[in-house]
Amino acid sequence: MSIESTITAIAKQARTASIEMAKYSSEKKNKALRHLAEDIAQNAAHIITENRRDIESAKEMGLTSAMIDRLTISDSTIESMVQGIKEIIQLEDPVGSVIKTWIRPNGLQVSKVRIPLGVIGIIYESRPNVTIDAAALCLKAGNAVILRGGSEAFYSNQALAGIISDALHKTGLPENAAQVVPVKDRSALNTLLAQEECIDLIIPRGGESLIRFVVEHSKIPVLKHYKGVCHVYVDLGADHAMADDICFNSKVQRPGVCNAMETMLVHENEAAAFLPRMAKRFKKAGVEIRGCDKTCKILPDAKKATEADWPEEYLDLILAVKVVSDIDQAISHISTYSSSHTDAIMTSDYARARKFVREVDSSVVLVNASTRFNDGGQLGLGAEIGISTSKLHAFGPMGVEELTTSKFVVFGSGQVRE
Repeated sequence: MSIESTITAIAKQARTASIEMAKYSSEKKNKALRHLAEDIAQNAAHIITENRRDIESAKEMGLTSAMIDRLTISDSTIESMVQGIKEIIQLEDPVGSVIKTWIRPNGLQVSKVRIPLGVIGIIYESRPNVTIDAAALCLKAGNAVILRGGSEAFYSNQALAGIISDALHKTGLPENAAQVVPVKDRSALNTLLAQEECIDLIIPRGGESLIRFVVEHSKIPVLKHYKGVCHVYVDLGADHAMADDICFNSKVQRPGVCNAMETMLVHENEAAAFLPRMAKRFKKAGVEIRGCDKTCKILPDAKKATEADWPEEYLDLILAVKVVSDIDQAISHISTYSSSHTDAIMTSDYARARKFVREVDSSVVLVNASTRFNDGGQLGLGAEIGISTSKLHAFGPMGVEELTTSKFVVFGSGQVRE
C-alpha cells in the first residue's frame, strides 16, 4: 500500500473504532488499561531492546544529548508508564456525566451530557512514553486515537503499539482504537492532517516549529501551544524569602520545560533589596541574567536585555529581568509578551492578587506559587495530554475530562413547537 492509502485506512479504522468505544462501560475500559499496565511491565526487556535501536540510530544521526535523553527508555521510565496508567484507571470516567439539567416552562427536561470527542490525532517528538500516556487517556475518555511519533522513536513506538493492541484484544475492545502510524516518511504527516472526515481533533506536542507546521497544514481543528513565555511578578510588599524560593524554583528546577519562568518582573520599590540577593542565588545555579536598564544599574554583571529577550522562550538557564513601576505596568508587559501559558504574582496584598488573576489572560495564573505547577498531575487532573493555550475547546492542562465534549439531551412528553 502507498503511504496515502495506509494513513487513509488507519483514519477510517479509527473512526469505526471510535463509534464502538463510545458504547463501553468504565469497567471495560479500565480492564483494558489494567492489561496494558501488566503487559508493559512484562515486556519491559523487549521495549528497552527496541528503544536501544532508536538510540543507536539517534547517535548516528548526531542528535543532541538532550534529545537522546528524552528518547531513552529506562527501567524507571517503564515504572513511570505503568504507574501513570494505574493513576488514569483511578480517575473518574467523565463519559455520560451530566454537567447541568434544567426544565423549560413547557416541561421539556434539558441536560448537557459529556461524550467522547471521537478520533484524536496526536503528533509528538522524541518521548516514547507519550505513546502510552496519550493512548491511555484517550481510551479512558472513550475515544479512538492515532499516534504519530517522531521517526527517531520509531522502533520504540512500534513495540508499544503492539502491546497496546494486545491489551485491547484481550479485553474485547477494538484493536484499532489506538494505532501508531507505522511510517517514518514525513509525507505521512501531511496525509494524516488531511483526514478531516475521520479525525475530530489534532493535538501536537513538541517544539514550536513542529506545532506551527501542523497548524499551517492541518484541515482538522488543532489544539496547541506554541511556546511558554512564563512570567513571575514580585509585587510591592512581597515576602522576599518566599519570592526568592518561588522564582528560583520556577527558573532552575527544570529550565528546559514550557512552564519554566522566562521573565521576572520586580516592583521598583523592591528591586534594590530583592535583586542582588536573588541574582547571587541565580549565579550559583549558572543562570545568566539579561536585564533592563534599571536592572543593570542594580546588577552591574547582568547583560543588557534587548527587545528580542522579552518574548523569548529560552528553555535554558537564561532569565530576562525587568523592573516595573507598579502592577499595571507588570500586567501590561505580560499582556504584550506572554504566550498565555503560565504567569504568577508574588504578593501579600489580596486586592492586587485578585486584580492580577482577573486581568492576566493565561491558561494558569498563580498567586504565591511556582509556575512549575502548571501540570495536569500537579493540579490533580491525573496524567495530561498536554497544555493548551488555545481557548477552543480547552485552556490549560488537558486531562481526561478535556478529551470529551458535550451534547444536549432533551426529554419531552409530547411537546410540539408553536
